[in-house]
Amino acid sequence: MSLSVSFLADALAVAHQAADAAGRVIHARYVARDFSVEAKDDATPVTEADREAELAIREVIRAVFARHAFLGEEHGREGDSEFLWLIDPIDGTKAFVRGYPMFSTQIALMHKGELVLGMSAAPEYGERAWAVRGGGAFLGSNASDGLPLKVSAAIDFGPMAAISTGNLKSMAGDAARWNALGGLVGRVGRIRGYGDFLHYHLLARGAIDLVIESDLNILDIAALVVIVREAGGVFTTLAGGPIDLDTRDALAGTRVLHQQALALFNP
Repeated sequence: MSLSVSFLADALAVAHQAADAAGRVIHARYVARDFSVEAKDDATPVTEADREAELAIREVIRAVFARHAFLGEEHGREGDSEFLWLIDPIDGTKAFVRGYPMFSTQIALMHKGELVLGMSAAPEYGERAWAVRGGGAFLGSNASDGLPLKVSAAIDFGPMAAISTGNLKSMAGDAARWNALGGLVGRVGRIRGYGDFLHYHLLARGAIDLVIESDLNILDIAALVVIVREAGGVFTTLAGGPIDLDTRDALAGTRVLHQQALALFNP
């Protein structure tokens, strides 16, 4: 199957429907505080809402794309296809558990190793971002009200620049990169730690200029990669490599600042 404009449009419509289905499951549990919390093998929390939302997403997608494969945070890998749906039903489960709305549902489509669709839905926060390859990126509250996204025009790390960091545990153990980050913090006007989906949404709409993370997995960022790129930004690993299923860190920003940051973190 070729990736025509019509196919990507159909896939995006299904991703919106899947995000809606997950949102209904998550909202009911979130509002009622109706869930128990378990610790997974990696010590991160999981709830009934995580598991049920992922099943809801798979059901919607499978009804249209029966032969596509899945890789999900809670239910693992299923199927073998050149089309792979990447699902994190609740990215930010710790926020969900503690009752604040900085969590999202992340749905992405990968075709032959290339990310071609991204859906980042954060209904309790009140926004949703989405993009398909070559089609631009959009931000709204649902499929019908999206406005185009564009990264900022920032070209230097001066007093007007703003950066955000996510998890940095691994970077803290790398003296050269940690010192580079310290130097960067001293140059910019704002340093924040919005984390999870939020700083990538802010980046894509031009509110911040660079995002740095050193401890993540592909399900955390797959959808956001497409969104940031379609908004005109650059999204790679900290070393400047491609984003793939083995990715564990990220550097995303405007084209100019991303290039400058790469030089700082990889002297």
